[in-house]
Amino acid sequence: MNEYNDVKNWHKSTILEEVKGKLLKRGFNAAIYNTENEINDFLIKTIPANASVGLGGSITLRELGVDSTLKKRGNILFDHWEKGLSPEQGLAARKKQLSSDYFLTSINALTLEGQIINIDGIGNRVASMIFGPSHVIAIAGYNKIAKDIDDALWRIKNFASPQNAKRLNMDTPCAKTGMCANCGAPKTICRVTTIIEYKPNLTDFTVILTPLELGF
Repeated sequence: MNEYNDVKNWHKSTILEEVKGKLLKRGFNAAIYNTENEINDFLIKTIPANASVGLGGSITLRELGVDSTLKKRGNILFDHWEKGLSPEQGLAARKKQLSSDYFLTSINALTLEGQIINIDGIGNRVASMIFGPSHVIAIAGYNKIAKDIDDALWRIKNFASPQNAKRLNMDTPCAKTGMCANCGAPKTICRVTTIIEYKPNLTDFTVILTPLELGF
């Protein structure tokens, strides 16, 4: 066992508690779970078995196995990442996410002050986070925490976006160099930027924080 793990864990715990407090002051529900099992247990206990669930495009959700867990349980899922969907079916799934009972997603970056920053290519994910579903649950690994909005945007454009562009086989400079070139390319995935300062009115919004490093 690494003799420095106690210090590392202390630091993560301290930062997560600070961010949790800031989220609560901004009107969000916020909780810290340390393991994948704890996160999945929370989701199962919170989401009714008969609820419809929209899944945002998220590596985090897939790493946690949330899609398969809820599908096996019998929830109605609106998942545009489901294999075999035609473009029309994928679009229909995105639209149904807007009216789902629960919308699950991850976060591109979360500031120390509790601001939620995302950049989308289509915008369905951030649209569903802001208005539509009755309940939004967003999961943020420790790797998503940024100092402030500028740092959050830098993180997204130089960590999340290049990896997503590579995953999608996009013909963008960042998919080749791993760094943002402010390309404005026809196929850029950096098209819609949102900053959620406070919990949107009319939406029950929960942020799950974890010391795990999840997603891009």
